[in-house]
Amino acid sequence: MLNEIYAKQKDGNEKAISALKRDFTTLRTGKVNISVLDHVFVDYYGSQTPLNQVATVIATDASTITITPWEKSMIKTISSAIQAANIGVNPNSDGEGVKLFFPPMTIEQRQENAKHAKAMGEKAKVSVRNVRKDANDEVKKLEKDKAISEDESKKAQDEVQKITDSYITKIDTIVKEKEAELLKV
Repeated sequence: MLNEIYAKQKDGNEKAISALKRDFTTLRTGKVNISVLDHVFVDYYGSQTPLNQVATVIATDASTITITPWEKSMIKTISSAIQAANIGVNPNSDGEGVKLFFPPMTIEQRQENAKHAKAMGEKAKVSVRNVRKDANDEVKKLEKDKAISEDESKKAQDEVQKITDSYITKIDTIVKEKEAELLKV
């Protein structure tokens, strides 16, 4: 019974960490990442389609992304979709595809992104604490239903807290690493 609660708690905490790492992909570091275009959709024959499903998207170097559409007629549509997405750069078309040239990040931008990373970490910690609350509620319900004794309930709540503490520490470590990466010039 209790092991199921612990397993469920760990599963919920792992999901919080996965969500944090996924959120981090939206932050720009020193070199460009094609995930900045994940939220760009183009009008492809009347339906909104993700950019990466109508073109090849690659980071050619630390500050350039090249987008090569599978149909040349899509170049103008892709350019306007990128402009509308407001990702901080203007698309440059060369007849074969679209290139995005990202300027080097300023210290202020890096610090701002580090703040965003910290906020994302706090959001993940809130998720972990919510999972802890749910686990403790389940343990208390077992005690109330006389399925476990008061001592077992206390031990189980201590174990739930240990699991929570370990995941909070993991989140702190992940956030510190991301901040270091963001602030590195």
